[in-house]
Amino acid sequence: MERIVKQLTQVYYYVYTATILTTITGYMITMNNYNPVAMTSPLGIALKSILIFYMLISIPLALGGFHYMSKKWISIEDEKLKFEAYKKGAIVRLLLIGIGLIGSIIVFFILKTDVSIIYCAGILAIILLFFCKPTQSKMISELKLEEKEEE
Repeated sequence: MERIVKQLTQVYYYVYTATILTTITGYMITMNNYNPVAMTSPLGIALKSILIFYMLISIPLALGGFHYMSKKWISIEDEKLKFEAYKKGAIVRLLLIGIGLIGSIIVFFILKTDVSIIYCAGILAIILLFFCKPTQSKMISELKLEEKEEE
């Protein structure tokens, strides 16, 4: 179990590292003489709409879908299969939220003047921090391992 938590923690920090690198790259590219896409242009509206639509779909899918699947994983008897299924689900959850986070930073630097995109990035970063950070105690509670050990 500790090995899986370490692997998930690696993926978690890869997502945050990619986010930081995207932010630095976006800042460096847009630092000098950059003409951002206007918020009211068709491209600006399309990018913002796609990002918000992705958020509306990916957040419930990642969090709710993971919760729904974790209830199924509880009933798996073989612990190795249970942990592998949990690991795959947790990686998918991290990637769904991480893609939205990185995408919102890219869209922010393309539009440059739209502050609501920063709020989108903040929402996704908070979700990643509070709901997706892998810990051993979270894995135990999500898979209800302490109840099975007591029986």
